[in-house]
Formats: sequence, structure tokens, C-alpha cells
Amino acid sequence: MAFENLSDKLQSVFKKLKGKGVLTEKDLKEALREVKLALLEADVNFKVVKEFVGRIQERALGQDVMQSLTPGQQVVKIVNEEMIALMGSDEESGLRYGSVSPTVMMMVGLQGAGKTTLAAKLANMLKEKGKKPMLAACDIYRPAAIKQLQILGEQIGVPVFEMGTETSPVTIAKQAMEKARMTGCNLLIIDTAGRLQIDEALMNELQEIKEATNPSEVLLVVDAMTGQEAVNVAQGFDERLQITGVALTKLDGDTRGGAALSIRAVTGKPIKFSGTGEKMKDIEPFHPERMASRILGMGDVLTMIEKAQEAISEEDAKDITQRAFSKNFNLEDFLVSMQQVKKMGSMSSLLGMIPGLGAKLKDVEIDDSALGRVEAMIYSMTPEERRRPQMLNASRKRRIVKGSGTSIQELNRLLKQFEQSKTMMKQFSGKKGKRRGLFGALGGKNPFGL
Repeated sequence: MAFENLSDKLQSVFKKLKGKGVLTEKDLKEALREVKLALLEADVNFKVVKEFVGRIQERALGQDVMQSLTPGQQVVKIVNEEMIALMGSDEESGLRYGSVSPTVMMMVGLQGAGKTTLAAKLANMLKEKGKKPMLAACDIYRPAAIKQLQILGEQIGVPVFEMGTETSPVTIAKQAMEKARMTGCNLLIIDTAGRLQIDEALMNELQEIKEATNPSEVLLVVDAMTGQEAVNVAQGFDERLQITGVALTKLDGDTRGGAALSIRAVTGKPIKFSGTGEKMKDIEPFHPERMASRILGMGDVLTMIEKAQEAISEEDAKDITQRAFSKNFNLEDFLVSMQQVKKMGSMSSLLGMIPGLGAKLKDVEIDDSALGRVEAMIYSMTPEERRRPQMLNASRKRRIVKGSGTSIQELNRLLKQFEQSKTMMKQFSGKKGKRRGLFGALGGKNPFGL
């Protein structure tokens, strides 16, 4: 998970600070030294780290903090605020749309950064928000690039404009704009070619496409796993193309996160999106405040609520709640509830958004494929067995594990987890006030008003 090591180290520093009733200048300097080392190890730009720590020290040495009843918490608050400032603001992160249709968005970046996939993810996300996007295949050099975009476009139900590999990318981009106008598409996302490194030929071509299409957004796609080099790439592209923003890919991988904390400070250009997985839905608008909260172990309640609202309709949410608190809660209800939660994303990413849980679960292996095995076991039961799991004797269990390709141990574990869930639900049933307590993990917020 992105920022895992940085998050662990910063939380360790803050835990020491919070434990002190009185905070001396020596305590503060020692803590900030550890913060500085943690950021440098995360591959954050040295100049950015120096200025960042300097601002925190200047603010934290004020009398209001040092003489506060909770000086450690005040320092954490300052770090959080400075980290948000470092990554920009939500206002900067919003997309800009042109006054003339179609709005053009141009994706640029080095080869292998994930431009093609990110272009499709962005098209899918904006389609769900009511836009009518079209994708333009302007990478005529990379083998199978056009085919890849066509497959992704078909997968998400978005048209792809292409003219093969013999037509110049500039001509393809111009023709794509005309095609978008004719077919009523109000958004054109151009997938451009990349190189292994910045070169003159690439930049000239990209500049020509930009001049021909006048894009509202020139989004640089950067692989977050390249660390500090991502900042150098961003500077290079910005000098030639005046990029409007950055999209980080592979932010879910084993990345140190330095790029996300450095790019905005070094280039002045905001991070607008982050790719967080392999699926087409695995893209998020980049919110500096929420990212800072994740890094500092404060969770990300708002993103979790948004995922819930996108994945589960209000009607389904009410249905899940009614099932959960019913006295007749059974394995069929358990399966439906689990399938709805699965729509929100991987369990590890969801649990990491709950305040306080991320750090506690960092050493716990959460196998999302295990959910598929649970489904297989429940589907291998008869309707009567799902409704009355207490009737599962030894012979019935053997039939179920044989049909689902699982083991008796896995089935027993499922039945135990189901009984525990049922017991927990009983504790909340009957009183609406207590029922709302289920959403306590979401900071007291209920995304559906139930």
C-alpha cells in the first residue's frame, strides 16, 4: 500500500509526542529530525523536505503550542495542515472544461507510465458522471497500443477513434475532434505516444497535437513507483508543454510516495487523479486533505462514504440494513451484504480508510480472493441450508466443500464468522440510536441516512 512505511514512521513519531505532558524544544527538534528522515526515505525531494520541516518547526515553537495542554496533538495538527498545503487544494484538483464542445483532454507521459489504461479509467469515471466521452488512439508507435485502447473502450462502452499506424498523430487528433462533434460526444480524451525518456521528437509531436486541439487539460501520467524521478519527468514535460495537472498511477503499489508529496511543490501543478488498482473503476480524484489523513493514520472517511454511495444504491443500502437487523438474518443475507461491500473495492483499501484501523491491520494479510471462496461455499448449499445453517451436519458439510473446492476448516471458519456477525447485529437491533453506532467507524457519518 502506498505510503505504508512513511505512515508507520510518522505515526510512531507522533505517538511519542502525544505521550508527553510537556513538550520541550529538544523533544520537538528530535521529533522533526525523525520526520525529516522518514520523508527523505520516502523519496521526497530534499528541498521540499527542508522547507516543509522548517515551516512546521517555526509554527510549533510558538507559545500556543509549547504551553498547550496537548502539545503533541497540536504538533500533529500542524503537520497535517502543512502536508495538505504541500499537496495543494481541492480547488486546484478539479478538471477544467472548455466552452466549446468537445472538451479536449490530452494524456502525456513516458512509455510504461500507464497512459492508455488511465485514459480509459478517466473516460469511464466521467461517463458515470454524465459526460459523453470519446477516446482517440494517437499512439501509433507502440505495438498493440491501438488494440489495447479499443479493448478498454469496448469494456467501458466508450467509442474509440483510430486511423491505424500510418496516419500522423496530429491528423488523427484533428479528425477525432470532428468525429466527436458529429456524434455528440462532448469530451475527447487523447491517448498520446510515450518514450522511454524525454526526447526532442516526442516533445515536438506533443506540442503539435496540443496546438491542433487546444486542450483544456494536459494531464501528465506518472508512475508513482519511480519516486523522485517522477518529479524530474514532471518538470521536463511542464517546461515544454505547460501541463495543467498530474495523474499518478500505481499509487496502490509498494511505492514510497515521494512523488505525490513533491510534484505539486516542485512544479506548482496539482495532482488531479490517482490510479489505485487494475480495474477500470480504480481511479480517484486526488484530494490533498484526504491523502494527508491517510498518511498520518487518520483514515479517509469521506472517500469511503463516496465509494459506498457510488457502489450501493440507497434502496440496496436500506435492504442490507433491514436484512442485517432482522431476527431471521441468514447466510443468504450474509452473502448479499458481502457482495454489496465487494463493489466498493478491496477489503484492505477499505479498512485502511477507517480511522485507527490502518495501522492495526498493517501486518494482517487480507486475501480478497477468500471472498470468492466464501461465495462458492454458500452457493454450494441448498436454499434451506442457507436459511437454517444449524442443520449442517458432517455429511452435508462434506458435500458442500466438495462442490465448492474448499475444506471443512474453511467452512467451519465461515460458519463461525457468520454466528459472530449475527451476535453483533443482535446487540444493535431494536434501537435506531444504537443502529447508527454501526457507522461509528465512519466517524459517525452514515452515507445513506439510515
